[in-house]
Amino acid sequence: MEKGQLSLADFRFLQFREGDRRAFEYYFKEYYNSIVGFAIQFIGDKDKAGSIAQDAFIKLWENREKVQKINGIRSFLYTSVKTDCLNLIRHNKVVRKYESKQLQARESSLHTEILNSLNFDSVTFSELESLIEKSIEELPDKCKLVFVKKRFENKKNKEIADELGITLKAVEANITRATKFLKLRLSHYVLLIIIYCFLQF
Repeated sequence: MEKGQLSLADFRFLQFREGDRRAFEYYFKEYYNSIVGFAIQFIGDKDKAGSIAQDAFIKLWENREKVQKINGIRSFLYTSVKTDCLNLIRHNKVVRKYESKQLQARESSLHTEILNSLNFDSVTFSELESLIEKSIEELPDKCKLVFVKKRFENKKNKEIADELGITLKAVEANITRATKFLKLRLSHYVLLIIIYCFLQF
C-alpha cells in the first residue's frame, strides 16, 4: 500500500517505524499516563512508575522496527512495564532479605557487646538459648505449637485458634501450661532470661 493511500493513523505508524520523532512523541503523549498508572498498580510508587514508563518508551523507540502493527505499540509498552515492575519487586525482596540478614548480624554483635558489658560469658548466654530451645521441644506437641505461634510468630490467640481449629480457651490453656513448664525448668536463669528477652524483642 502506498503512503498516499494510508489513513492518518497508518501513516503516523509508518513514520514512527521509519524513525520520525514527532510520531514517537504522539505515542508518548497518547500512552504515557496510562502506562504510569499501570505501573503504579504493581509497585505503588509514582516516581518509580514514571521511571519504568520512560524506560519502556526508550525500549519502544529502540525496537520500533520490530513492531508490526499499531496495536503492537500498546502491547509492547504494557509488556515492558509489567516485566520491569515484576523484576523490581523481585529485586526489592532480595534487598530486604539481605538487609534483614545484615540487621541480624548487627543485632547479634550488639547482643555480645551488651553481655560483655554486664560481665556475662557469651558461652553462658549461648547455653541459655540452647536450654530454652530444648525446653520448648520438650513441651507436648499441641502445647509447643501454640506457644511457638504466640511467642515467636507474634500471632493473636484468635489467629492461632482459627489456624489449629481449637477454641480460644484451649489456646489460653496451652500458653499457660507452656509458661508454667518453662518457668519451672528455667528458674535458675531468671536474670539471664530477662536480658535474653530484652535483646530478642
